[in-house]
Amino acid sequence: MAGSLPCCNAMTISDNFPTSNEFRSDTFTVPTQSMLQAIAYCTVGDSVYKEDQDTLDLEAKVAQLAGKEAGLFCCSGTMSNQIGLRAHLHQPPHRILCDYRGHVYAHEAGGLATLSQAMVTPVIPSNGNYLTLDDILDNYIPDDGDIHMAPTKVISLENTLHGTIMPLDTIKEISGWCRANGVRLHLDGARLWNASVETGISIAEYCQYFDSVSLCLSKGLGAPVGSILVGERKFIEKANHFKKQNGGGIRQAGMLTKMASIAIDENLEKLLVGHKFAKQVAQFCEQNGIALESPCQTNFVFLDPKKVKIDPAVLAELAVKYKVKVMGYRFAFHFQNSPDAVERLQLLLKEAYQHSLAHPYISKGAVRIYRSAETATAK
Repeated sequence: MAGSLPCCNAMTISDNFPTSNEFRSDTFTVPTQSMLQAIAYCTVGDSVYKEDQDTLDLEAKVAQLAGKEAGLFCCSGTMSNQIGLRAHLHQPPHRILCDYRGHVYAHEAGGLATLSQAMVTPVIPSNGNYLTLDDILDNYIPDDGDIHMAPTKVISLENTLHGTIMPLDTIKEISGWCRANGVRLHLDGARLWNASVETGISIAEYCQYFDSVSLCLSKGLGAPVGSILVGERKFIEKANHFKKQNGGGIRQAGMLTKMASIAIDENLEKLLVGHKFAKQVAQFCEQNGIALESPCQTNFVFLDPKKVKIDPAVLAELAVKYKVKVMGYRFAFHFQNSPDAVERLQLLLKEAYQHSLAHPYISKGAVRIYRSAETATAK
């Protein structure tokens, strides 16, 4: 059932995890005992030569879940996004349109400029949360012979983005327009798993509207490494060429892909635990006058830095006091958090906000999500 929690005996006791107090990112999740034990009986074929059975099985498994012809195991979500977008493009000049907060644009080290030689149109959503077809039409550059402009060839969406779920009707509308106008549509679905378990909409139903989708395995699911890129078989073959070109060929990948397969089987429904914690903290913030930047729909809470005026240095100091790990104004939740750590985080937020009322912080530069661990975490 959408939004329901797994029964207690299906959950791993989060207090046993070293990540129980980890709120910087869901990427800090660690493999479970069953995942680690699986290394002892994983296959050890060469995945570059397509001879590792566990890797082939995982690629086929995720492709089937997504309703696509083929899948490709990649080292990271950054790699699966970047080679996926590159495989859609041919000869520059060309451009990619995406949300201005999109990971492919803001947090992948300028990969679109280097690997794809692409112009990027970063768009601010008019509704503040997700792109709509109107947003795209207002920023789309057609391939109409204007030699001054790089035409839009690919649109890249992200679901979830800042923990917000893009409505399926919006996706359908954008997809229909893209297909009618010969524009490729990619999805950074790093946390599409979260959208799926929260809404009850299957991964395949979401993915049918996209030409390519990346699905991360090492965030809330808890696998140590990896992302799967899915799409048509010819597209995946092309993407595999770029994967190899960029150092993504893994020899004995079975130990990674075996753990990732178990992560999907055992931890998918546990994503709802992180959602529950996030909504608890979001409600606490609202009850205490702490403004949020985005609605809390899955496993993230974003404070609004323009309204709360909390000094990041104060957050870092209080993180040590309350023995939690935080990073700026973004708080991520996952099934390995403990209820006690969540309570301590709430105390931290309350104290930080009260301090800000007397000592408001005015940022002197851009607010960045990723900050030095030394300045933002408990010791």
